[in-house]
Amino acid sequence: MCGIVGAYSRSGAVLGGLIEGLRKLEYRGYDSCGVAVADGDHVQIRRKVGRLSELEKLLVDGALGNAQIGVGHTRWATHGKPSDENAHPHSDGSGKVALVHNGIIENYLELRRELQAEGRVFTSETDTEVMSHLVGRELARGKTLGDAVRAALARVHGYYAIAVMSSGAGGGLVCARQGPPLVVAATADAAYLASDVLALLPHTRDVIYLEDGDVAELSPGVVLVTDIQGRARERKVRHIEWNAEQATKGGYPHFMLKEIHEQPDLLARTAFDRILQLEGDVSFEHGDWSDDRLQSLERVQIVACGTALHAGYIARYLIEGLAHIPVDIDFASEFRYREPRLVPQTMVLAISQSGETADTLAALRLARQLGAWPVSICNVIGSTVVRESEAAILTHAGPEIGVASTKAFVAQVVAAFLLAVRLGRARKVLGVEDGRLLLDQLRRLRPRMEALLSEQTRTSLERIAVAHKDAHGFFFLGRGINYPIALEGALKLKEISYVHAEGYAAGEMKHGPIALISPGMPIVVVNSPGVVAEKVRSNIEQVKARGGHVICIGSDPQSLEIADERVLVPETIEWLSPVLNVIPLQLLAYYHALSRGCDIDKPRNLAKSVTVE
Repeated sequence: MCGIVGAYSRSGAVLGGLIEGLRKLEYRGYDSCGVAVADGDHVQIRRKVGRLSELEKLLVDGALGNAQIGVGHTRWATHGKPSDENAHPHSDGSGKVALVHNGIIENYLELRRELQAEGRVFTSETDTEVMSHLVGRELARGKTLGDAVRAALARVHGYYAIAVMSSGAGGGLVCARQGPPLVVAATADAAYLASDVLALLPHTRDVIYLEDGDVAELSPGVVLVTDIQGRARERKVRHIEWNAEQATKGGYPHFMLKEIHEQPDLLARTAFDRILQLEGDVSFEHGDWSDDRLQSLERVQIVACGTALHAGYIARYLIEGLAHIPVDIDFASEFRYREPRLVPQTMVLAISQSGETADTLAALRLARQLGAWPVSICNVIGSTVVRESEAAILTHAGPEIGVASTKAFVAQVVAAFLLAVRLGRARKVLGVEDGRLLLDQLRRLRPRMEALLSEQTRTSLERIAVAHKDAHGFFFLGRGINYPIALEGALKLKEISYVHAEGYAAGEMKHGPIALISPGMPIVVVNSPGVVAEKVRSNIEQVKARGGHVICIGSDPQSLEIADERVLVPETIEWLSPVLNVIPLQLLAYYHALSRGCDIDKPRNLAKSVTVE
């Protein structure tokens, strides 16, 4: 996995567009890259370990410049180490086929042995090369490219998104999806495919999201979608409202910093047009959010991964506190393997930025099979998670390019707050005035978020980050609804600074982790006024008694006073304090990574959308 692009153009010269498409997908993280184009009767492949700049050095001769058909890929290793040989595209050895692939072929060893017994030679360690040989074998039997791909896929078990091209008189471009995302589009002069709509926006904003089991045959002006048996499938053309300019840095040195600064505007996009202030209520656009539907709920089951899981933990506090509905939450990757038991009238709430996270999607499907009502919080309208949900709350965050999620997390928390208010109003836990007060506080967050992004706050956090750039480890502590913010702060630091950091519920510190505290160790404590503020102050004193260096983030005056270093956060109601408290932690991680010279937008070993288990 990671990024796929492809094009078939009447006017030719697709190579430049392939490279630019791959550049749009760099944010997903990768360790090698490559392209293939049709050159007469042969396919020419160039691939290289490392960044796109290394690949471009192989293309300066212009030898591939006039091709009409091509595919490209940025790879994040799953089978075989990062190397030139394991980079995509892969061929069948005939010189007429090239294939790129996201996902995992589970039965590739069995297929590889079968193909080797026929005399086929493999040159890589990847599971992907098996698929190129399967397609090549079917082409050698006289099939068209589309039929060859369908026949090959009938032998495959696993998750995949593939793009296959062939050269010569019957040359063409075909793609297929079973799990990881693929988007296709056609203009009058060309047809395009990509694993992310960002790569298509320079060409068109009218796209088709493929669904599981789809096979698409592309030619200029035409997209033909079938199932694996060759039966036609109808797929809706969707218009993308945002444009490619929204995915540029806009003058910021890194996408992550830009996306942190977008969060006040994001609050407005996620929330404001859904607020019914007079009614003290919330309106959602996608699905049945009626009082009758929500009153029937007995339980909520949240499934998510990574940063989205931390948003889910906050959602649990909000839903239980404001709507009085019991909430369970699981790592999506663990949910399906613990033989879960769901009570009748359970809502399963899947939270995902991309809507393509494999573990989250699988957990959503299992919960639905078990009788749960599938609902999601997601950023991408055409994503698989949204399409497989009966109701969805779209966060309207726009493209998030930085691999370490920032604005998507805040959007998910805001969406969870809106959901909790809607549930509370529907179930009569909250009255009209209660709803008005809560939603009024949400509206008031925007200027407070902007205040946190002031030069003074940024300078203070940069100073703290630089002072601790050589620390061997960090503790992040929080309690109640801000415990997940401690988890998120630790995750951000791990993701982009490569420093060991642990997030703990502050009350649990004395049950073991306190043994790790040593003199001068940075302990980041999140505390705002609320029911556990006094308890957290006690935890701060325990840390200081053992020589820990306390960095306090929040709005609790006494905690800030006793800390060694502090960042004052504007005060709001406890339910909304995570939205404000997370911003300094995002900036702390950013400046810490910057001081250490790390690749902030593309941290090592990480991918933006994890579409395999």
